[in-house]
Amino acid sequence: MAQMGRRGPVTGRGGQVPIHFSEQELSERRARLNAALAAAQLEGALLFRQETLYYLTGYDTFGFCFFQCLALGPDDQLALLTRAPDLRQARHTSVIEDIRIWTDDAGASPAAQLRDLLDTLGWRGRRLGIELDSYGLTARNWDRLRQALTGFCQLSDISETTSRLRMVKSPAEMLYVTRAAALADDALDQAIDATAAGVNEGEILARMQAAVFRGGGDYPGNEFIIGSGADALLCRHKSGREVLDVNDQLTLEFAGVYRHYHACLMRTLVIGECSSQQLDMHQACVEAMGACLEVLQPGRVMGDVFDAHARVMDAAGMAAHRLNACGYSLGATFTPTWMDYPMFFHDNPEPVVPGMVLFLHMILMNSEQELAMTLGQSVRVTEHGPTPLSRHGLELIRR
Repeated sequence: MAQMGRRGPVTGRGGQVPIHFSEQELSERRARLNAALAAAQLEGALLFRQETLYYLTGYDTFGFCFFQCLALGPDDQLALLTRAPDLRQARHTSVIEDIRIWTDDAGASPAAQLRDLLDTLGWRGRRLGIELDSYGLTARNWDRLRQALTGFCQLSDISETTSRLRMVKSPAEMLYVTRAAALADDALDQAIDATAAGVNEGEILARMQAAVFRGGGDYPGNEFIIGSGADALLCRHKSGREVLDVNDQLTLEFAGVYRHYHACLMRTLVIGECSSQQLDMHQACVEAMGACLEVLQPGRVMGDVFDAHARVMDAAGMAAHRLNACGYSLGATFTPTWMDYPMFFHDNPEPVVPGMVLFLHMILMNSEQELAMTLGQSVRVTEHGPTPLSRHGLELIRR
């Protein structure tokens, strides 16, 4: 197992350091995690979520789809086990100095190599936290890791611990969130301008994504969602593009992204004629959004917000068309999704606290009449309640 040190501060063209937070802020984040571990009587952590590695060290990659792990110990001890293609990535984008490489070959066993790494750190016999809720730790790799560490150390799931740590945004993070929100607004401007009968959905997507990239933004954690006609009722991306009809509907769910921080918007645009049913659906979305914002206060819980959404939708006769969740937290996330912990659903006890960035989406999908209506916006929670991050209003967009 190769061990590589970091060559010191790395600067890009123009002298810009590709680590987007000060070392002091990153150090303070790690100190908070170590304090939480100590309170749980844990003596270190095995971290697999790319979001956590980025949050704690600045490390920026998509190599997490292969086996890699950051070992975090007391006294700010850090060691990364990863593959050779990510060696320079970690040197260039993170504050990690102890970088170890597992070698690709037919007999490779990164789980065993991680155990050996931990042994060199003196962690044998320790009680360790581990992030099990991670796209970077497949079931097969977890099974191999569990076998490799049996009798070596004790493991305890800390997935919610690291999620809650990232849930509340610092002032430095909010600067990136605010920029992401501006890019989302720019993308919606482009979508509105491009939407018309006879236009291909691909042209709309191209203009939206270009607005984000031209503004210095990044790829989103998942694909932009776009659908017209019957596909306007879909809440997921799919392959294939359509041309807008004279009378049509277009659902867009997308994000402005800056330094991996996301700010989402969602709208259903109406092209040509608008039925009275669709107007009623939009009104229900507006009223439900207002009810959610009224309840979204520090001291309330996430479940209260969903219940406000459901109460308004059901009273408007939309119970059969709404979903069982109405949004989620946002932050610096990586593929395959920009959705983050926690989510708005019934009885979710997670408290609403200042510093959260949340995406509220009011979604109605009437499959019988093939009518869609959606309304989504991102907000920042302050001590006095929610503040919308978008300059766009909630009015129905007609083209």
